[in-house]
Amino acid sequence: MSTTLPKRRGTVAAGETLSQRQTVLVMIGLMLGMFLSSLDQTIVSTSIYTIANDLDGLSLQAWATTAYLITSTVSTPLYGKLSDIFGRRPLYLIAIIIFLAGSLYAGSVHSMTELAIARGIQGLGAGGLMALALTIIGDIVALKDRAKFQGYFMSVFGISSVLGPVIGGAFAGSSNILGFDGWRWVFFVNLPIGLAALTVVFMFLHLPTRHVKQKIDYWGAAAITLAIVPLLLVAEQGRSWGWTSGNSWLCYGLGVIGIIAFLFAERRAGDYALIPLRLFSNITFGLSSLLNFIIGVGMFGAIAMLPMYLQLVKGLTPTEAGLMMITFTVGILFGSITAGRTISASGTYRVFPIVGTAILTAAALVMSFSLHWDTELWVPGLIAVFFGVGLGFCMQPLTLAMQVSVPAKDMGVGTSTAAFFRSMGGAVGTAVFISMLFSLAADKVASGLKNAMANPDYLKLLKDPAIASDPANAKLFEFVKKGASNDSLNDTSWLHGANAQLTQPITDGFAQAIDGVMLTAAILTGIAFLISFALPNRKLTDPSSGAAPADADALPVH
Repeated sequence: MSTTLPKRRGTVAAGETLSQRQTVLVMIGLMLGMFLSSLDQTIVSTSIYTIANDLDGLSLQAWATTAYLITSTVSTPLYGKLSDIFGRRPLYLIAIIIFLAGSLYAGSVHSMTELAIARGIQGLGAGGLMALALTIIGDIVALKDRAKFQGYFMSVFGISSVLGPVIGGAFAGSSNILGFDGWRWVFFVNLPIGLAALTVVFMFLHLPTRHVKQKIDYWGAAAITLAIVPLLLVAEQGRSWGWTSGNSWLCYGLGVIGIIAFLFAERRAGDYALIPLRLFSNITFGLSSLLNFIIGVGMFGAIAMLPMYLQLVKGLTPTEAGLMMITFTVGILFGSITAGRTISASGTYRVFPIVGTAILTAAALVMSFSLHWDTELWVPGLIAVFFGVGLGFCMQPLTLAMQVSVPAKDMGVGTSTAAFFRSMGGAVGTAVFISMLFSLAADKVASGLKNAMANPDYLKLLKDPAIASDPANAKLFEFVKKGASNDSLNDTSWLHGANAQLTQPITDGFAQAIDGVMLTAAILTGIAFLISFALPNRKLTDPSSGAAPADADALPVH
């Protein structure tokens, strides 16, 4: 039973809705916050090499990414649960403040160790930005309009994933901006955006004060940290450590212990658990969680392959590759907005994960058979459109499905769990697929060079004194002498400066390796496609419309 709280100026009492102007203003603040979170996942990728060189810590560069990934993933379910207890607004404001503090520190560091710490602080804030934004929309927007609004948020995610590499490359390529090293603006750019989001949310988002007397699941939080941190560490560092090394086995073991401990802790905690296990008895919630993870693995891993292809095989710069991915943004804009508007009008969401996973599977298959060393650039550009459409059809409807499958008191948990499983899948997919890429590439490149050596024309070029004396070919000849291996493929910066005819077996080997990775991605998204048919075929119901839910699995939204 809902209660109406006394209304003060600027505050929305329980059971009331924001005006259209208030909703738009709050939406702007929330979208800015989500933009910060998603932008920071990609903006560093094209600038980290410059940053690491400037801070004399090239060997430590991976930790700057790993620290952000770990803290953002671990903190996501914590924000969801705490927001159900203490309210969305204070937790969202805290998330922005933590993120801004981490950004200011990251732009001021003088070592890679400091940068890793700063990125970890950023991740602690970022964990709440995306999940809480979607949760707040669930609180303030009626169900009939929620899908449409959440579709706009998914569009922000797509736009930032493309702008990130472009902006990062531009800042890293500038030696000085307003008295600071250009790369420092990769982090300083967050400050004005974050302050704008903080101001808008503080001024215009006023929800009923909430403080539910409930225990906080400290044991569950500790256990999930023990489970996730080692697994993300090995996912990110496994290729450099070796997947069967002592460090990797230690991470596997700790991860398994953490998962078992988490299940025991959540079972013991009952309703006040960080992620109540009772929620997974709901078929919609359980299947949507599984789909979010599988799609995260297959889809985000596949998306990582397109920029790899554009840079390793076609020779584009990171900034050029980012601009090429604008077609991906077009696709995700179309997919998320179309899905949102259709779901708002019809109340039916099941068709979109089915169609979305089918499109993703088809796009991955086409990519695995069509991307070669001499493929025209319009081909990956077109494939990126379909990846975007598939992503737009899957992410937002599955988040909505998880929201409406839980009671109102668990709205934060439901939304953050969707983001959590998708983030975990994306982290695992990206790390494993990149590792798979270089393992396959070592064999494909070695085979390609062996065949090339049997070609008299190739040998003639290789022995040409003019080519051999060209400094641009020095590392190529060194590579040919050592042979292809995981170690020799770690540095490919020389690849597109050397003689194009001599490097053709190498770029062809990378293209074949990417084809193999994409075939694996297609199998995973194909599994998600089959699973999506098991989602209940029911309309979303809103109690305000007077419609009763079909059964317990179509819970109303409050």
